[in-house]
Amino acid sequence: MNDDTASAPAYWSGDYSLALCSFVLVAAEFMPVSLLTPIAADLGLTEGEAGQTVTICALAALIASLTIRKISGGTDRRHVLLFLTAMLILSGPLVAFAPNYSVLMFGRILVGVALGGGWSLSAATSMRLVPPASVPKALAVISGGTALASIIAAPLGSFLGGLIGWRGAFLCIIPISLVAFLWQARAIPHLPPRGRIAPVGMLGLLCQPPVLVGYLAAMVFFAGQYSLFTYLRPFLEQVTNAGLSLVSFSLLVIGIAGFVGTLLVGRLIGDRLHLTITGLAASMAAVTLCLALLGSVPALTIALLAVWGFVGTATQVVWWTWVTRAAADDAEAGGGILVAVAQVGISAGAVIGGIAYDNIGPLSVPIGSGCVLVMAAVIALIMGRLGRRAVHAIP
Repeated sequence: MNDDTASAPAYWSGDYSLALCSFVLVAAEFMPVSLLTPIAADLGLTEGEAGQTVTICALAALIASLTIRKISGGTDRRHVLLFLTAMLILSGPLVAFAPNYSVLMFGRILVGVALGGGWSLSAATSMRLVPPASVPKALAVISGGTALASIIAAPLGSFLGGLIGWRGAFLCIIPISLVAFLWQARAIPHLPPRGRIAPVGMLGLLCQPPVLVGYLAAMVFFAGQYSLFTYLRPFLEQVTNAGLSLVSFSLLVIGIAGFVGTLLVGRLIGDRLHLTITGLAASMAAVTLCLALLGSVPALTIALLAVWGFVGTATQVVWWTWVTRAAADDAEAGGGILVAVAQVGISAGAVIGGIAYDNIGPLSVPIGSGCVLVMAAVIALIMGRLGRRAVHAIP
C-alpha cells in the first residue's frame, strides 16, 4: 500500500468521467423497460420474451461483478475500465440493428458485462483518484450519474421510441458511450492493481449470519421491485389504457420522485437501518398492491407510481448505507456482493414477472411484486434481530 495517497494529485475529471459512464451503463441497462412493446412487435416476441433482455443483462452483470477482479489480475485498472466501456460501445449497434432475438440478447450480454465489471471497479477506482477526505464526495458524484439515468432513461427511451423507433433509441447510446470512453482515456491515470488483498473478502462477509441474511433481503427486495418495473409499460397500456404520452409521463414521474427520494432519505437513516428498510419495503408493497386494485384509474395510478418511485429509489440508497456499515472491514467486497445480489434479484424479478404476465395476465405482476416485497420486509426484520444477537454475543 502506498503511504502517499493523501498527498497524491486529485483526478476529479477522471471521477466525473466515471459518473458519465455510470449514467450510460444504467441508461443502457433499463432502456428496454420502456420499449418492450415495440421490441416484441418488431421481432415477433411476447412481452415476456422481450423482458428477458433485462434478465440476460442482469445475469451477465452478476457474473462480471464476481469475477472481474480475478480475471483482470495484474492489468492496469485504467485499461480494464476502457475495455469495459468499449464493450458498451460495441453493444450499441448489435442491439440497434439486431435482426433476431439471438443477436439482441448477445448485445445485451455485452451491456451486462460492462455494467457489472464497471460498477465493481468504480468505487475502488474513485478512492484512488482523490484524497481520502474527498472520497465521500467522489462516490456521490458517481452515484449522481446513476440517479440521473434512473430519472430519464425510461421516459426518454419511451419518447425516443415513439419518435425514431426503438432501434433509433438504442443508437443514441453510442455517441454518449464514445464520449465516456474518450473522457476516461484522457482523464484517468494509470492505476496498477494493488498487491494487498483485503483480509475479509466476500466469503468472510457471507460467513457472518446478519450480513448473509441482509444480502438475502436485498436480493428479494430487488426482485420485487423489478418484477413490476420491467413490465410497467405493458401494464400501463393494458390496465390503465395509457397511450405513449401517458406512459412516458408516468415513467418521468417515477424518475423525478426517485430523485427526490435520494435527496430526502438521509433524514430516515439512523442507527437501526433494518427498521428503515423494513418500513420502506412494506410501504412499497402496499403501494404495489394498490396498483392492482386502482391501476385502471390514470390519476390514481400516477400518484401511486410517484410514491413507488420515491420509496424504491430511497430504499436503494439505504441498502448502500447498510453495506458501508455491515461490511466496514472490506467495503469493496461488500459493494461487489451487493451488485451481484441486486443483479440476481433483477433477473429473478424479470423472469417471474414475465412468466406471470404471459400466463396469468398483467394484474398478476403488481400482486406478485407486492407479495415479494412483503417477504423482503420480513427478512430485513430477521436481519436486525440477528445483528442484535451478534452484538450481545461479543464478550
